[in-house]
Amino acid sequence: MVSFQERVRGVLLSTALGDALGAPIEKLTYQEIKQQYGRVESLNTRWYKEDAPADVTLGKNRGQGIVTDDTLMTTALIHVYLKERRHLDAYDVGNEFVKEIAFKKTYIPEFGREAMIIDRLFYPEKYIFIRHVLANCEPREAGIGNMINCGAAMYIAPVGIVNAGNPKAAYDEAILFAMGHQSSYGLEAAGVLAACVAKAFEENVTIDEIVQTAIYFAKDGTKQAIIELTEAAAQLRDEQADMDQVIEVFQSILAKYSPMKDDVHRKIEKVGIPSNHYTPSRLFSIEELPLALAFIVLNDGEFYKSIYDGINSGRDTDSIGVMIGVILGAKYGVGVIREEDIHQLQTINKMDLIGTADSFAEVAKEIIREDLELNERRRRYLEE
Repeated sequence: MVSFQERVRGVLLSTALGDALGAPIEKLTYQEIKQQYGRVESLNTRWYKEDAPADVTLGKNRGQGIVTDDTLMTTALIHVYLKERRHLDAYDVGNEFVKEIAFKKTYIPEFGREAMIIDRLFYPEKYIFIRHVLANCEPREAGIGNMINCGAAMYIAPVGIVNAGNPKAAYDEAILFAMGHQSSYGLEAAGVLAACVAKAFEENVTIDEIVQTAIYFAKDGTKQAIIELTEAAAQLRDEQADMDQVIEVFQSILAKYSPMKDDVHRKIEKVGIPSNHYTPSRLFSIEELPLALAFIVLNDGEFYKSIYDGINSGRDTDSIGVMIGVILGAKYGVGVIREEDIHQLQTINKMDLIGTADSFAEVAKEIIREDLELNERRRRYLEE
């Protein structure tokens, strides 16, 4: 039996692992990764921009196990839970989460120095600061107007942990919290991923049960994308299709739900050109979550193989790796991760991921116990 603590460690270490594996090749297409690397299956991977000028790298460095904002934002959310020791909502985004990302210095591995997390964030994540601090908005409306992306889903796994074994509560809390950051299908993905993590904590849970949980809670385009991609993954698995076939099928399905395809770079030539990229829609889905579930199905839940396939598929490689990692990390626990990978992740990033996970596990247990006590009191109402 895998303990609760081991599962929490598994989630946080898998966040860092998937993030660091995908980071050196983020934004490359599947074909570009294949041409330049063959296949990435190691933390000791050279960043494809490593020799680029400073105006291209923006002072960042990746590779060799260095994590990005996915891991930094996940640990920032954990720190809010450690402080508040209760369930969270959109007001906590504006009151506490923004303090973690914009007012407290931490070590930023990509910079190799201490800085505010916000100095590293992409514009849709900086939006948290703009809306809550500068605009002083209603917290529940803060995500409105943001670029729709995976930015909330990529760090939402801690919400699944504090609702372990209760996917409905995880979905609800993730939506209530992440609406302070995202909207539309970006918000929906956060809710669904949190539900998957909560489900994965159940002893002896199957991959099919996790996928069915995702489908049950997902709405609109997110639901349809998950259904189509996971069904295709199961068929491709049975056919023993090669990676070229898998990517061709997956990307043809994704094109209906995520219109930018391989055109993920922001260039001056695109300014002012109308498109549906990153705009609210009931018909669209982020790519990362449906792909993560599809690669898990494709590999029958095999931990490393699922992550490797996910990151080598191209585009938002680090977040795909993270989403695969947190689901399977919750299912299998930290024991599935190689000791050398854990050591490298903690050392190069100067992060005590094990210590943070253990502290969070105790707080999460406390929150869950309070929920169980409340449910017991509610049960007694029925007997009176």
